[in-house]
Amino acid sequence: MRWRTGRTSSNVEDRRGEGARFGRGTRAGGIGGLGLVIVIVVALATGVDPLALLGVMESVPTGQQAPAPKAPRAGALEGPARFASVVLADTEDSWSAIFSAAGRRYEAPRLVLYDGATPSACGTGSAAMGPFYCPLDRKVYLDLAFFRELDGRFGAPGDFAQAYVIAHEVGHHVQNLLGISDKVQNLRARAGERESNALSVRMELQADCLAGVWAQHANRARKLLEPGDLEEGLRAAAAVGDDTIQRRTQGHVVPESWTHGSAAQRVRWFRRGLERGRVEACDTFARAGGS
Repeated sequence: MRWRTGRTSSNVEDRRGEGARFGRGTRAGGIGGLGLVIVIVVALATGVDPLALLGVMESVPTGQQAPAPKAPRAGALEGPARFASVVLADTEDSWSAIFSAAGRRYEAPRLVLYDGATPSACGTGSAAMGPFYCPLDRKVYLDLAFFRELDGRFGAPGDFAQAYVIAHEVGHHVQNLLGISDKVQNLRARAGERESNALSVRMELQADCLAGVWAQHANRARKLLEPGDLEEGLRAAAAVGDDTIQRRTQGHVVPESWTHGSAAQRVRWFRRGLERGRVEACDTFARAGGS
């Protein structure tokens, strides 16, 4: 992935080193992201029922204040942090162009880099949750240690695999700007568990597709992709499929409990965004089961 000559984003908050100030906690239901993967792994490692752990995470602590935004120090963004900032900047450029072509203005999210734990408007984020997007403060939260997890634990190495993770969370931000998130949350509030899970799957698959839309635009405008990058991204999408995780963690698959979609679904929708390059191609809600 040709990212080293890219610009860095000014929309980065560097909270690394502050994690010891915050306990590991909860986050609000409805946050989009890849955190479910890490939650299940941690639950199994500690002997805690994953469903019970997820139930706790549905609550939102009150009176929680995030620290004042802190811009990265000059020269502080190096290695994975700089990479994340460059990818964020590229999503800003791509989505600004896409929104402008549709007669709209794109409002970029902020990326919060942290380690350990950090507060958000949706509750406390922790490293065990993985990356997530909080629609209440319009920020993407990322503990850079997740990149090592993606490589070592989930078998999805490579810089484009990591870029896919960031682009997926930015995809949730795009859903928020387009009003999709609010509509789905309202539907989920009135739905039963199975229907609510199905709506969550469609949201996640759409975010995968939107990540593909970004990649197609970035590659067309800035020749971002190198040989092997596509395979890295597709491998990452498959690695975080619900069926892949369930086979690894519990030995069997329970489709009605899925909240993110199967490996095949995630790969299909990410590829669809890459090939079509249009937001309109990412209407997972118009297709039965988000297939």
